[in-house]
Amino acid sequence: MITDVFCYKLDNFLFKQINQMNEPIILELGVQKGRSTKKFLELCNQNNGQLFSVDLDDCSNVSKDKRWKFLQTRDDDFDFIKSQIPNQIDVLFIDTLHEADHVKKLFYEYYPLLNTNGYIFIDDISHLPYLKNSQRDNFYCEINNQETLKMLLEIYSENKENIDLSFSFISSGLAIIKKKNNQNLNQSKKLYYREFSIKNFSRKIWKKLRRG
Repeated sequence: MITDVFCYKLDNFLFKQINQMNEPIILELGVQKGRSTKKFLELCNQNNGQLFSVDLDDCSNVSKDKRWKFLQTRDDDFDFIKSQIPNQIDVLFIDTLHEADHVKKLFYEYYPLLNTNGYIFIDDISHLPYLKNSQRDNFYCEINNQETLKMLLEIYSENKENIDLSFSFISSGLAIIKKKNNQNLNQSKKLYYREFSIKNFSRKIWKKLRRG
């Protein structure tokens, strides 16, 4: 039985991707109690890396590790944060405000800093645990996570040659994005689904008639 699904998710779908990186430069957006921070620091000490963490709350007491620099500010205080970190990073972990528009803003702003073959990980992309009558029943999280998932698919649809995208749906989910080249990202476009189209309505009627 998985007792800590958050750590299980990180170990099996995040650190599995990056544990062989040499001298990784990691930017973490969102610290809270420092569970991901401490895991990132273990990797940094193992592979001679550096971790830069950002949170609006004062989380400076999470660690005294010399490989860690904590920045108490908004995650979209772009000019300040960029002045405090290296020009290029290998890993970006986004775990702050889980609203699609905000996540998209962070994604496009920090993406140019990412080295080729680097990773962006975005926590909370699955709405399944938050559906009505589910274990974590929460309207706010359900809608925000669902919108974030759709937003990432829209980005990927316009950038299939530039990024790889995969998901884990363990717990609240995790998006795993790998940068394939140094090309600029294309802006995303809304995806139009045919679920509610007349054509699909006709298809459903035909299926019912066929089954008698």
